[in-house]
Amino acid sequence: MVDRGASALSLPDDWPTHPEPILALNRMGSFDWDLDNGLFHMDAQAHEVFDLRPDEFDGHPESLASRVPPTEGFRLDTLVSQALKDGSENYGAYFRIRTRSGTLRWTHTQGYIRRDETGRPRRIIGIVRDATEELAESEERREQAAADEARRQQTNVVQLTTAALAHARTVQDVIDILKDTQGLTHLGATSLVMGLLEAGSRIRLVAEGPSGSFVPGTLVTRIDEQYPMSEVVRTLSPRFIESPEEFAQSYPILWPHITDLHITSAAYMPLIAQARPIGAIGLLYSDRAGFSAEDRNVLVALGSSIAQSLQRAMLYEQEKDLATGLQQAMLPRTIPSVPGAEVAVRYRAAGAAGSLGRDIGGDWYDLIPLPGGRVGAVIGDVQGHDTHAAAVMGQLRIVLRAYAAEGHTPATVMARASVFLHELDTDRFATCLYAEADLSTGVVQVVRAGHIDPMLRGPDGTCRRVAIEGGLPLGLSAEFGSLEYPVGTLELDADHTLLLCTDGLVELPGDDLDDGMHALTGLISAGPLDVRELADRLIDVAEERGGDDDVALLLLRRRVLDTPQAGGRLQQHVAPGDPEALTGARHMIRAAVRAWSAGDRADEIELVADELITNALMHTEGAAVVTLRVLAGTERRLRVEVEDSSSALPRRREAGESGVSGRGLLLVDLLTDVWGVEARGGGKAVWCEFVVPERD
Repeated sequence: MVDRGASALSLPDDWPTHPEPILALNRMGSFDWDLDNGLFHMDAQAHEVFDLRPDEFDGHPESLASRVPPTEGFRLDTLVSQALKDGSENYGAYFRIRTRSGTLRWTHTQGYIRRDETGRPRRIIGIVRDATEELAESEERREQAAADEARRQQTNVVQLTTAALAHARTVQDVIDILKDTQGLTHLGATSLVMGLLEAGSRIRLVAEGPSGSFVPGTLVTRIDEQYPMSEVVRTLSPRFIESPEEFAQSYPILWPHITDLHITSAAYMPLIAQARPIGAIGLLYSDRAGFSAEDRNVLVALGSSIAQSLQRAMLYEQEKDLATGLQQAMLPRTIPSVPGAEVAVRYRAAGAAGSLGRDIGGDWYDLIPLPGGRVGAVIGDVQGHDTHAAAVMGQLRIVLRAYAAEGHTPATVMARASVFLHELDTDRFATCLYAEADLSTGVVQVVRAGHIDPMLRGPDGTCRRVAIEGGLPLGLSAEFGSLEYPVGTLELDADHTLLLCTDGLVELPGDDLDDGMHALTGLISAGPLDVRELADRLIDVAEERGGDDDVALLLLRRRVLDTPQAGGRLQQHVAPGDPEALTGARHMIRAAVRAWSAGDRADEIELVADELITNALMHTEGAAVVTLRVLAGTERRLRVEVEDSSSALPRRREAGESGVSGRGLLLVDLLTDVWGVEARGGGKAVWCEFVVPERD
């Protein structure tokens, strides 16, 4: 041990002059080394430091070899020689001497080099002293510092582990964090075991290590059995095992099975949350014996942190199971088979970390078979990601299905659903898109409540976004007094696919909606033609991308019919005193006329159909059934039929100058190419036809 920074001694030039009393007070001896003649003078205190009697030292440095071990002497000679050569004024070093009894003890020396005018070293004067107590204190300080550092490291591991456990969502997350090489192994543990309490009477092992260390028969153990985890759960107190002998004596059933692990000590802690045991954890060591008070406190604190994390994880999993079960119950168990269409639906739960229940949400889909070869397709998203969102979603799905099955128009279905959600005891709103498709004609009527637009894909892979004018989200339209939901129309040709989805499939982190729709368009265009394979591909992309939102997806592909059809057919029931039904019938007529490329005569067709419906409702006591169809032949015709339950035939009559009625049949006769009346059982049907151009 070298101290090159020792200060020079301030001694007079004629030293030695008996400084022994002063040095002796400080337990120091002095020496004077004449480099010219090689004599080494030491005072009485220096002899005592070297444990030499005066008659045992002849004044030559070589005579000190009996007290200075060779390795120490070589180190000192090297130090002094270097100081003499490099012009140093002083040197200092710690070295060991061998006492008369043969034991080694530490000594310290400081030397001051005197040189002549040429710089040649002529003399070294200095001191020696016993440094045993000094180095012992220093060693004690080092040991204390090492112990403090070890405690800091242990505390740091506990803090880091606790911070990591704060992000654990499941029991498996907790186990993975504890078994991570950056986790408990920094505490020196060779392996860990952990069990959870079941039914208050048994412990199920959920983690064990290292690989291959599982003890048969310990997967499930009773708390009254002689196992360490059972004991700490039973007593609610930690158990520290400080030797293999203690382990073997205390747990003779377990010990023979783990002797190959070379366990020297172990610590088992009960996992207690809210004053109740939920399990136990054990740390097994192969390189330590015993636990200090600090060690025990650290491990107990760690056990408390693990218990809190486990309880959160168990509550999360329970909540997740409940929410997932609720959501699965709310979504359709099966999708009905629809003649003339291929349908695929998919759902992906959100995968974001966060509060309990974040893996579920309010996205849903539904497919509703309707009379007359029609089908209703629904996609929607209730605000939020929790059990409440799933519950609201289930109720909305049911009422939408009921309203559609009652025969209401798409706009009416959406308006009534909005009123229902507004009157429901909730602060949630929902976006929704409802598409009612007539598979015989391909005409699709679409209403949109704050939802993203549908997509349409052709058999050649081309895909486009269909812009549909929309209304407010469900629940908000009624609140703001606006229940208007415009009806958009599109035509779904054979082998074309209609795609409805929630925004979880579209929205990308950092991108706007248009960018997401553009990316989705590319995915659909490049995807397979089969709707099931395409649905799988899209949901796989959503899974790979992850994200904070769940995804619902519905694809409907209109099939090519095996037999040629004369034309399309749409039908609407209009009840008396139901203005919404009358409005819906007008929407249907307008949409069909546009879809069937009869736009040039749209106003005429709509006016005549409206007149026939009004006559049926005014002059009969029942409802009217409106049917539109396309007739193929030498020329293409659009036929409108209005059927009622009255057998009384309509008659043409003259209207007076101030009359407001009587002109209906005149309009029918003037605007149609042909019209007539047919008997239908207990009622009749008034029909008319319009010649329309062939479709492009």
